[in-house]
Amino acid sequence: MARFFNYFPKTVYTANTNTSGLDTVTNIIARFGFEKTLKENSSAFYKYSVQDSDTPEIIAAKYYDNPERHWIVLMFNDIIDPQFDWPLRYENFIKFVDTKYTANGAANTTVQSGLAWAMSVNNVQSYYKIVTRTNIDNDSIVETIQVDANTYVNVATSSSSVTLQSGDVITQTVTKSKKTYYEYEQEENEAKRDITLLKPEFVSQIEKEFKKVIK
Repeated sequence: MARFFNYFPKTVYTANTNTSGLDTVTNIIARFGFEKTLKENSSAFYKYSVQDSDTPEIIAAKYYDNPERHWIVLMFNDIIDPQFDWPLRYENFIKFVDTKYTANGAANTTVQSGLAWAMSVNNVQSYYKIVTRTNIDNDSIVETIQVDANTYVNVATSSSSVTLQSGDVITQTVTKSKKTYYEYEQEENEAKRDITLLKPEFVSQIEKEFKKVIK
């Protein structure tokens, strides 16, 4: 990360405590972005699933031959905060959940750790009504509707069939489900694993453009 800021321009700054005049500092608020057309061009990138052992530096070293090109991985995916916008490793994820819900666990009738509270089926983050429509070829369309707790209680599971004018039979089933706080946090973390990587053949040119623009 240190070398990344070497490319940034310098600016002058005066701190309230500085009695000797102006300081010259790195202008870290300078920004560089990828054009929308490039990020939407499927021939310029490929999809990648971040593994538990991956860091932006590891991916940059593996695919771009230089860990210092980690900024390309981050910027191409609009990741501003690598600490929280990047998927957490399992052990860090567990610590994160435990810390986040510590107060909830402490306030519970039977005092629990934050992790135990978040994993409890008694502590529900969200409720869902699920409508599944299936045709005779077993092709299904699933509609997941988030509902409140009162609506969830009144959702009746059911299954029914409708015959269309074409003669096709559509079977509709209604089920329901709920999600604990742990499951919610886990899904949020897993969703961060799906990123896109700029293809290596574009990297050198992008790097040149970055150095030119940022200065």
